Amino acid sequence: MTRTVYIRPIAFADSPQSEEGEAIRLGGSMAWASRFALIVRENGRVLSRARFGAEQAAAALAGLPAELGASAELQWANLRKVHAPLQLPLKSGGVRTIRLEQPQIAGILNMTPDSFSDGGAFLDDAQVASGHAAAMLEAGAAMVDIGGESTRPGAGAVWEGDEIRRVVPMVERLAAMGAAISVDTRRPAVMEASLKAGAHIINDVSALRYDPRSLELAAAWGVPVVLMHAPGDGEDLHSNGDYDDVVLDVFDWLAACRDRAVAAGVAPENILLDPGVGFGKTLAENLALMNGLALFHALGQPLFVGASRKRMIGALSNEAAAHQRLGGSVTLALKAMEAGSHVIRVHDVAETVQAARVWRGLRDAALTDFAQLP
Repeated sequence: MTRTVYIRPIAFADSPQSEEGEAIRLGGSMAWASRFALIVRENGRVLSRARFGAEQAAAALAGLPAELGASAELQWANLRKVHAPLQLPLKSGGVRTIRLEQPQIAGILNMTPDSFSDGGAFLDDAQVASGHAAAMLEAGAAMVDIGGESTRPGAGAVWEGDEIRRVVPMVERLAAMGAAISVDTRRPAVMEASLKAGAHIINDVSALRYDPRSLELAAAWGVPVVLMHAPGDGEDLHSNGDYDDVVLDVFDWLAACRDRAVAAGVAPENILLDPGVGFGKTLAENLALMNGLALFHALGQPLFVGASRKRMIGALSNEAAAHQRLGGSVTLALKAMEAGSHVIRVHDVAETVQAARVWRGLRDAALTDFAQLP
C-alpha cells in the first residue's frame, strides 16, 4: 500500500491578511492563500481530507502519520518558496533577467503550417514572423516561445530536419534582437541547434521523455527546461488520459518527471513545470486542472501555464473558432495569475499584458490600503 499526501490551497486572498486570518504567498508570486486542504491518498483513492488555516499548519502536519510527515513538511515549505529570477545569457553579451515574483508573459510564435490557431501565418514569410515577434516583445512579452511542430490532437509528426529549418532561422533573428527565447520542441537535435543559435529555454511537451538523449542534452547545456504533463508517449501525447483525480495524478506525474530530470543531472533550479492544459484531458478535467493550479506550488518549481485559445474555450462558448477565443484566453490567464503562475504562454500578448498590469495594480499595497478593508 502506497500512501501520498498533498497540501492544496483552497481559499485565496489579495494580501497577507484575509477575512480568514493569515495568508501565505504562493511560490514567491503575487498570489496569497489562507486556507488549505490536507489530502491523503492510498493507491489513487482519497482516504481523508482535512481543512486548516495558515496559522494552523504546524498542528495539522504534526497530526499526520510519520511516513507522510516529511513529504508534507517539504510541500508546505515549497508552497512558500521564493524562486530566483531566470538568468538568460545573451549571445551579444550580458544577461536577460526574468523575475518571477510577478506573472510573466511568453508570446507564442508558431512556425508551422498546421497549428490549431495560426498555422501557416508566419511560416512562409520570415519578415512577417519576426515583425510579429517584435510586436509581442514591444507589448510586454518577457520571452518568445518558438515552435516548429504542431502538437494539437491528430497532428502529424515532423522530421527533425524540417523542424530545424523552420525554427533556427527565427531563433537567430530574435537572438540578434536581444530577445529571451524558448524553443518548443521534443527533439534533442532541434534543442541543440536552437540553443547554438541563441535560444535560452527548452520547452518540451513530452517532459524530456520523447527521446532519451534530451535529458543528457538539457543537463549538459545547463539551461532552464519546461517539463509539461502529457499522458501519452511516442507520437501521440494525447492518448492514455485516464485519471483517478486529474489534479493529484498530474501532480504525482510531474513530481516523478522532475525527479527523473534531476537524477539525470538537470539542476533543480532550472526546472519549470507545466500541468499540460488541453493535453489528453476532457473539458471537465481541464477545468479541474485550472481550478487546482495552486497545488503545483507544492512541487517547489516555477509554474509555466499555457491555456491560450485551447479547445476548452470553444467548448464553453458555442464552438468559437480558435481566433475568436480572446475573451476566454484572457480569463484563463487571469485564473493562472490568481493561482500564482509564474509564466503564462499566450497568443494575444498585448491584451494579456494589459490584463496582467491591471490585476497587478489591484494587489499593489502602494495603490490600495488593504488595512482599511473589512
